[in-house]
Amino acid sequence: MNLTTSMEDLPSCGPVGEVLSRIGDKWTVQVVVSLRDKPRRFNDVKRYVTGISQQMLTRTLRGLERDGLVERTVFPTNPPQVEYALTSLGVSLSEPLGLLANWARTHIAQIHDQRLKFDERTSN
Repeated sequence: MNLTTSMEDLPSCGPVGEVLSRIGDKWTVQVVVSLRDKPRRFNDVKRYVTGISQQMLTRTLRGLERDGLVERTVFPTNPPQVEYALTSLGVSLSEPLGLLANWARTHIAQIHDQRLKFDERTSN
């Protein structure tokens, strides 16, 4: 928001919150980042996103597909192979999410230390 934007020009918080809850989800961030470089099959995404269950990965991919961020391609092989790729909308999201993921990796130790200090201070 620039300083000349009036409150009337801002979008309603409801729709923005809905989009932010999708893209702010911890699994969504990791799945989108995993697909940033190339399309991947389900198990490739699962290996990349440490700790996600098969059910949660399925839900996350379906939600991303519904929102138009990921496309699912089924190849006519036996058994059928399925590949997931970012759409152009997903690629545009992957850039800021990649920056966010890098920021988190860079600062996780510092945040952990601050949490410990806070917990020590407030546990008394």
